[in-house]
Amino acid sequence: MKWSEVCVHTTQEAIEAVSNILHEAGASGVVIEDVEDFEMMSHREDNFGEIWDEKKRDEYPDSGVLVKAYLAESSDLTDTIKGIERDIQMLTKFGLTIGAGTVTLTQVDEEDWAHSWKQFYKPVKISRHLTVVPMWEDYTPQPDEKIIELDPGMAFGTGTHPTTVLCIQAIENYLKDNDRVVDVGTGSGVLAIAAAKLGAKDVFALDLDEVAVRSATDNVALNQVSQQVTVRQGDLMKELKEPVELIVANILAEVILLFVNDAYELTLPGGHFIASGIIGQKKDMVRDAMIDAGFTIVETTKLEDWVAIIAKREA
Repeated sequence: MKWSEVCVHTTQEAIEAVSNILHEAGASGVVIEDVEDFEMMSHREDNFGEIWDEKKRDEYPDSGVLVKAYLAESSDLTDTIKGIERDIQMLTKFGLTIGAGTVTLTQVDEEDWAHSWKQFYKPVKISRHLTVVPMWEDYTPQPDEKIIELDPGMAFGTGTHPTTVLCIQAIENYLKDNDRVVDVGTGSGVLAIAAAKLGAKDVFALDLDEVAVRSATDNVALNQVSQQVTVRQGDLMKELKEPVELIVANILAEVILLFVNDAYELTLPGGHFIASGIIGQKKDMVRDAMIDAGFTIVETTKLEDWVAIIAKREA
């Protein structure tokens, strides 16, 4: 079978939105090539003591980000690509900066596609106690280390993007044993799994996209936390009735604004709301909305151009 590699040249800000467009077009996963990630990682040893190959620097763009996905060649592929191009340009109407926004196509053989993309995923330690490990890697954790196994082939998030790292670090800092947690827009389920591994009693993982729900369900089972984590298809927090101790959302700033009042109502007094997926220049917009809803801001953290805001509902 022949496959086409669809490559979108965009910005860090638009990664999640572009990835979602590619998933909706039929891609089962994405590869993100960001030169900032390469520069950050290439000069230190990874968890296996290996050094990143400097020769791979030429594969990365000088600016912006490449988001790649793979679609089976078919008679309607041309129309599919036109639809992708149209939807990417539409993102500007939501205030997103898409950069070049160009879409290019390269034909690849199935065997090459099935194996080559795995080179982009290695174990990454993302907090004091948690390391994300691709399911095909053989990795032995340290005594105080917990691992999250993921199959990035179907994932909406691999756990290594700055927004996800910020969320997991915040969960580790603010989650108490036996807390109940809601993960809004769960994607691959990585945040829900992290909460379960860190001691949450019950975790409700919500996503509107049925592909994300299947991906999260599979990853929850892979990590053996199905007794703690319930994955549901739902529109933001509309399915929830009972308040919880911790709400976490790693989605676009514009989407966070849509449910910040609901988040306040569904956070128990003394509980926290962790919001990430926020590009730096939109920090104040989200922060002000949280304060208007009744939250107290307790911490703002930053990694690269991304921000996470941790808010508390006072007792």
